[in-house]
Amino acid sequence: MELTLISSSFCGACARTRSVLADAARFLPGATVTELDVARDPDAAEALHIRFTPTVVIRDDAGVEVFRAEGVPTVPQVLTAAVKALPD
Repeated sequence: MELTLISSSFCGACARTRSVLADAARFLPGATVTELDVARDPDAAEALHIRFTPTVVIRDDAGVEVFRAEGVPTVPQVLTAAVKALPD
């Protein structure tokens, strides 16, 4: 499973989201956390239809998006969403 943070350098909420994802990943063995900065990679952000930072996208092991949220999530929200990415 992959937890992706789409961020921007001027986004204070992105730092809080980065911390939340790091905390949540401790409970998700095998999960990876990646970050995409919209200023550094605007084409990727556009391809993902990013309108707001922070945005969190969770993908399963096949790369299929199973969850997306804008704003700062809580650790319990991330863990609840991550269950959707677990194999059946």
